[in-house]
Amino acid sequence: MTKTSTEADPISITERLIAAPSITPATGEVFAVLEAMLKPLGFTIDRFVTGEAPDGPVENLLAWRTTGPGPHFAFAGHLDVVPPGNGWASDPFVPERRGELLYGRGAVDMKGAIAAYVAALHDLPEDLPGTISLIITGDEEGAAVYGTLALMDRMAAHGLRPDLCLVGEPTSSQRLGDVVKIGRRGSVNMWINVGGVQGHVAYPHLADNPIPRLIRILSAIDAIVLDEGNDWFQASNIEVTNLDVGNPTTNVIPAAAQARISIRFNNEHSGAELVERITAIAAAEGGTVEARISGEPFLTQPGALSDLVAGAIREVTKVEAELSTTGGTSDARFLSRLCPVVEFGLNNATMHKLDEAVALADLRDLTQIYRLVTVGALRA
Repeated sequence: MTKTSTEADPISITERLIAAPSITPATGEVFAVLEAMLKPLGFTIDRFVTGEAPDGPVENLLAWRTTGPGPHFAFAGHLDVVPPGNGWASDPFVPERRGELLYGRGAVDMKGAIAAYVAALHDLPEDLPGTISLIITGDEEGAAVYGTLALMDRMAAHGLRPDLCLVGEPTSSQRLGDVVKIGRRGSVNMWINVGGVQGHVAYPHLADNPIPRLIRILSAIDAIVLDEGNDWFQASNIEVTNLDVGNPTTNVIPAAAQARISIRFNNEHSGAELVERITAIAAAEGGTVEARISGEPFLTQPGALSDLVAGAIREVTKVEAELSTTGGTSDARFLSRLCPVVEFGLNNATMHKLDEAVALADLRDLTQIYRLVTVGALRA
């Protein structure tokens, strides 16, 4: 098929995606826009909606194309965006070019990266072997319950399993290509509940104040040093993120006290181990713990995939990429169960901020990097 400049232009593609509002969890128009771009390129498309409120419904898109025997390379990302907030200089869902920047919600996180990959598909060699897939969710910025995990189930149903995967999260810090993520810490949130007996402060013997017991629990937790970090990960940390006794009155001993903690942990721990440890501390003071493990840590050891990505970055931008595991979680934590995975994308300086913007030159360069990575992965 003959491609037009608009069809293969990452800037125009980014504009089309931004113009389809997709606040998390996303469904509908934005997926139709992406599907319309991929079908003419020979991709089989599986779009599906799953999940119920409050974390759904969510739409996901799985696309794949096989041109002959060979490896399977996957590109993963998300079309959902965080709410824009008030105070933008222009409509966040009306893409606007001002100077050398393109403004709009999702420009860097991460519709721009998806656009760059779609643009790269237009310029691949015709004799490139193997399978290319796109794993695109509408549920990454939110609870991530019905997103990439559901896509992985769908991939299994279609008999698809990638050999290598690149996630297009905005990893770059100061300039395009300076940071590639090869791992992420895990995340677990815990809610600690301590019960007591409500009573009058003048008659404490008739009540049971849960606050001192909660303080002792938190003191014991605060004294924990999980680790000192290692060759690839910073030290794990525990943070108290909320305290609540729900007591508006000065002369009442409350009946209950709650706290919430968040732990970001490296690959020296597991979520279950940490939940068990905190539960034992709380139980010693009569407290209980509810936990939600958002993801386990993962590390893709430096090697063929990271070398391929770093080499493509170097060729296009002359930048030497730093291999890193810093930052929050991403859906790579799920995809790492299938194959080696790294993350690389645009500059993250404006992600989630007012007036989110991407440099036009970065979109063009990222397209060339993604093209080189895809060719290298399939001809390995």
